Amino acid sequence: MAGKVDDLVKIITNKFQQESKELNRDNSIFDEFYLSFSSNGPIKIIEEQDAPVESYWIVTPQSSPRKVILFIHGGALNQGTTKGHQDLCQQLSRHTGFSVFSVDYSLTPENPFPTAVEDCIQSYLWLRDEGFKSDELVIAGISFGGNLTLSTLLALVKIGEKLPLGGVCMSPVVDLKFPVAYNHLKDVNDWINYEMLENFRNSYLKGQKPSTPLVSPIYGDLKGLTPILIQCGSRELLLCDMKRFRDLAIKKDVKVNLEVWQGMFHSWQLFYTHLPETERSLKAIGDFIKELE
Repeated sequence: MAGKVDDLVKIITNKFQQESKELNRDNSIFDEFYLSFSSNGPIKIIEEQDAPVESYWIVTPQSSPRKVILFIHGGALNQGTTKGHQDLCQQLSRHTGFSVFSVDYSLTPENPFPTAVEDCIQSYLWLRDEGFKSDELVIAGISFGGNLTLSTLLALVKIGEKLPLGGVCMSPVVDLKFPVAYNHLKDVNDWINYEMLENFRNSYLKGQKPSTPLVSPIYGDLKGLTPILIQCGSRELLLCDMKRFRDLAIKKDVKVNLEVWQGMFHSWQLFYTHLPETERSLKAIGDFIKELE
C-alpha cells in the first residue's frame, strides 16, 4: 500500500509543479485532474440562481432536502471549483444523507482576504434566510476550504449568529504564519511544500497580517465553537499545526475530534479510485454528523 501511495503523491506533485511553473490558472485543468479519480456515483448538480455567491446544489438519492452541508472547496484560494470537487460532494451526501450546497467563492489574486471569508459567511446567512435551521446545517471544507470553514465559524460567533450543527475540516490549513518547518520530520511525505504555501499566502494576504484570526483560525477566540471533526494524514506537512489547533480548542471546551489517517497525505479524500481510505474516511464523516443529530 505504501508504494501505491508514494506513486500517487508523485503524480500529484508533478501535476501541480508543472502547472505552477507555467503559471497556469485554468481551473478546468485541475477540475479534470481531480475528476479523473472520480467514483462516478449518481449525482445531480443544480446552480442556485438566487444565492449571493455562485453556488451549486449537489444531490444524490440519499439527500434530504431539509439537511444541508455548506461545502467549501479547496484549491489554495487561487483556484478550484465545485466541478472539480463534485465527486467528493456526492460522497459526502451519500454518507451523511445531507444535500450539499457548494460555494464557488471569490479567488485570489483578484480577490484577496477577506473576500472569500465574506462569501462563505454570506452563503451561510443566505441558507438561514431561506428557512434552514442552524441544526439542519453543517459547514465542511477541504484544504484551504477547511481554513475557510473555521474562519466562517469564528465570524458567526462574533456576529452572534446561531452556529451550525457541526464543522468538518479535511486537511485544513489553520496557521498561515507557518511558524515551524516540519520538513525534517521523517513521516512527512506530502505533495505540498512551504514554497507553495508561502506563494499562496502572499497572494491571499497582500501584506495583511497572517496572525489575523479570520486568516489563521488558530489565533482566534475558539470558545463557543460548534463540535468539529478534523481529518488529516500522518504524512501531512501541516499535521503538527492541526494538532496545535486541536489542543487549543479543547482548552476552550470545544469538542474536537482529530483523526490522523495512517499513511495519508494532504486532501487524500479527493482521490477516491486510488485509495480505499477515502471511502472509510468519508464514512467516518457521516458517522460524526449522525452522532450530532
